[in-house]
Amino acid sequence: MQDNNNLVVYCEYDEGKVADVSLELLTKGRQLATELGVQLEAVVAGDKLDGIEKQLFPYGADVVYKVEDKRLFPYTSNPHAALLINLFREIKPQICLMGATCIGRDLGPRVSSCLHSGLTADCTSLVIGDHTDPKTGKEYKNLLYQIRPAFGGNIVATIVNPECRPQMATVREGVMKKEVFDPNHKGEVINLDPSKYIADTDYVVEIIDRHIEKSKINIKNAPIIVAGGYGVGSKEGFDLLHQLADVLGAEVGATRAAVDAGYTEHARQVGQTGVTVRPKLYIACGISGQIQHIAGMQDSSIIISINTDPNAPINTIADYVITGDYAEIVPKLIKYYKKNSK
Repeated sequence: MQDNNNLVVYCEYDEGKVADVSLELLTKGRQLATELGVQLEAVVAGDKLDGIEKQLFPYGADVVYKVEDKRLFPYTSNPHAALLINLFREIKPQICLMGATCIGRDLGPRVSSCLHSGLTADCTSLVIGDHTDPKTGKEYKNLLYQIRPAFGGNIVATIVNPECRPQMATVREGVMKKEVFDPNHKGEVINLDPSKYIADTDYVVEIIDRHIEKSKINIKNAPIIVAGGYGVGSKEGFDLLHQLADVLGAEVGATRAAVDAGYTEHARQVGQTGVTVRPKLYIACGISGQIQHIAGMQDSSIIISINTDPNAPINTIADYVITGDYAEIVPKLIKYYKKNSK
């Protein structure tokens, strides 16, 4: 294979299904690859990959690399890292994207450090753009702008990697939109021989048994979210939000500050270090609107902000602003909704 300079997405695969985050990255990758005039390629490694390409082609993949070996499932670090490192040395992609999942967070740094390519974690936006080195004046065309909040969210950093390849980035689930490119799109399947890329010694770790406990809290797909910030002030305050959520048929979300203060559990955290959500209605109670939180909920259809501070940053993106104490306003909402929903 020749240097292809293409864009590659590492696709996670379990129980017959490609992970949502991988499909989201294929959607974004398709846009970027089209802009760059290159092919979009997907890599899937595991067991029982028969027909996997049918899940990937509609999202715009031009090439699907399949690497099948029963020892490649469940995921373990060494074989998957060896596969990508050796494959990338061969095909030399210009960009590689993967999910900021427990797998991507393990795999990305191993691959980038071995290839000396650099990696930006937890990107909230990916854009193609040009860059001029301020020291040398050298101009670079069509780089991947890897954009993420930095310094506790006080700034949004745009990171570029002018010289080393591939340009690597991880993105959390839900940050990019998942959209079918063309249900009839067809690409090429390339079945790779695992033994060409992975040494037997890489399979030294064997998983005998695994148990995955599914989270009981599902804020990612909730149509309505009642979210609380540090301003809610206590666990009891969150009990009030749960009461409102119960009458609305909603889920309760929270900011990082509220979770760190122990008001509620981490599974409810919305934002850059939590979950990205796109509900039809987002009710923000006592939330000032740090950039990391905004990044996780700004695509909500309708945002209502309840805050004692009329100048809270979240009010600039809210559709409706109620200035006041949530502890007085939320009980009125509960009462009103109960009365009008009979």
